[in-house]
Amino acid sequence: MQIEHSYAGLPETLFELCAPTPVAAPRWLAFNHKLAAELGFDPALAETAAGLQLLAGNQLPDWTKPLAQAYSGHQFGHLSPRLGDGRALLLAEIIDKKQQRRDIQLKGAGPTPYSRRGDGRSALGPVIREYLVSEAMHALGVPTSRALAAVITGETVYRDQPKPGGILTRVAASHIRIGTFQFASMLQDGSSLKSLADYVINRHYPACTDTPQPYLALLNQVIRAQAVLVAQWMSLGFIHGVMNTDNMSVSGETIDYGPCAFIDQFDPNTVFSSIDQQGRYAYRNQPMIAQWNLARLAEALLPLLAESEAKAVEVATAALNDFPDLYHQAWQDRMSAKLGLASTAAAKTLAEQLLQLMAANKVDFTICFRTLAFAVSDAAAAQGPASLFADQQGWLVWAAQWQQQLQGEPAAMQQAMNAVNPFFIPRNHQIELMISQVTEQNDFTLFQQFARDLSMPFTETANNQRWAAAAPESDMPYRTFCGT
Repeated sequence: MQIEHSYAGLPETLFELCAPTPVAAPRWLAFNHKLAAELGFDPALAETAAGLQLLAGNQLPDWTKPLAQAYSGHQFGHLSPRLGDGRALLLAEIIDKKQQRRDIQLKGAGPTPYSRRGDGRSALGPVIREYLVSEAMHALGVPTSRALAAVITGETVYRDQPKPGGILTRVAASHIRIGTFQFASMLQDGSSLKSLADYVINRHYPACTDTPQPYLALLNQVIRAQAVLVAQWMSLGFIHGVMNTDNMSVSGETIDYGPCAFIDQFDPNTVFSSIDQQGRYAYRNQPMIAQWNLARLAEALLPLLAESEAKAVEVATAALNDFPDLYHQAWQDRMSAKLGLASTAAAKTLAEQLLQLMAANKVDFTICFRTLAFAVSDAAAAQGPASLFADQQGWLVWAAQWQQQLQGEPAAMQQAMNAVNPFFIPRNHQIELMISQVTEQNDFTLFQQFARDLSMPFTETANNQRWAAAAPESDMPYRTFCGT
């Protein structure tokens, strides 16, 4: 296993060396054996006391060099100049079996210089949520941080009430955020910003080096990556919940699963986070917020984009103006595939009309798209999705227009649609049940069953039928809470 610490080679203003704080009585909740194998860890790590002590932050081997990363962030539109990893520590970078560099990070490992009087810990509930949702997102084909392990600390953390503590071992292409660039820019020493930009180019976008304007190319690459990522979220009904600039990774991965959730009954104005009182991060606003955040990245990069500020603003603005077209094309591509159609303007219109119909009829997002495959012929039009709509005539009118656009053999179309429309997702009420069973009853059964099944979200099996049911009305409206 090849271990490196390249981030520690950046200017010391961008991080603080910091050791985790040991916990009292760690025990395993989960260990991701498949991911461990990809990373090159010994498969027996989960069966050893040393493995548990490592991922609890109690006893670190020599190959670790724990540090907390510095970053700023616009939180709900307001700038916090100094945030940083207040409860997370980067242990090392592993070059995995595909020769990809991956961060290994402990989340909930104790206070750091950036904790701002916080305890640096995580409640077990958010650890469970991030473990399951991030791994489900990976299985759904969405770029995301991964979960290597979850540990119960044996200690109590205090939020709104006392709760059991947990530590998540998170794996990511990197943990560098838009907020990291904001922090480097505010240092105003020039060298830190350039060092960070060069590092990100070399690590994530090496092709930028061969362009006439590598820093502009970097900005363009991050814009493109985020446009595609958010289009993937939207096509699955996923709401990140807290799209602050410190929660957006420049690598294009989904990161920081706090008050996240998937839409049940479709409503584009859906907000899950209890702290998002104004709906800033509502489902429909996610593309707009992504572009707003990217504008903050462009502002941070201005000194590197051109010799004059006026020219830098000009080229940055042109790059940002590409975002809507990049996003809409990515969204059109994904939604067209969900309808079993080629990506065309006509398919885009049909997708928009279906979403309007779904919202008016309060139709379950995931179930509707999954059952579309039953209606690829006139004979089946009254089956499948029709029963989901109170306005069945409206559905039949839309279905007739959609069917006119379909081309190909029905079985092949159904197979293609089922490959992009998941049979099940991490249902919010089910995640809450798993959290309560683990934290209140010490019962891991449901958690373990879902963790086993989530790797195949597009394939209907005898084991995963239970996860596909719609949420009961009694569980709506659903609210999530930040675990900080």
